[in-house]
Amino acid sequence: MTPRAATALLCLLCVLVTPAHAGEGDHERARRALEAGEVLPLGQVLALLEREYPGQVLEVELEREHGTWIYEIKLLQDGGRVRKLEVDARSGALLRSRSKGTREEVR
Repeated sequence: MTPRAATALLCLLCVLVTPAHAGEGDHERARRALEAGEVLPLGQVLALLEREYPGQVLEVELEREHGTWIYEIKLLQDGGRVRKLEVDARSGALLRSRSKGTREEVR
């Protein structure tokens, strides 16, 4: 397993584990969304982004916003820059990219 695949798997597990502040059953909703084809697997989404946004995955969240599943991905890039990406979890389309001092709206 490559380091990037291992990181993706670890991040997916973090998404599926319910944090203390989250509502009960959040991990089950995420798992059902994946099984129902409502979201792409995290590894597939990271592979789509990797060429244009290389970096180490720091954090991933899967949230439902206005009826749409969104992956929020935080990357550590060269030079220590942190970039936050919002990706449509169904299509893998980049919705927003932000890093300190910049904001790229894709919507």
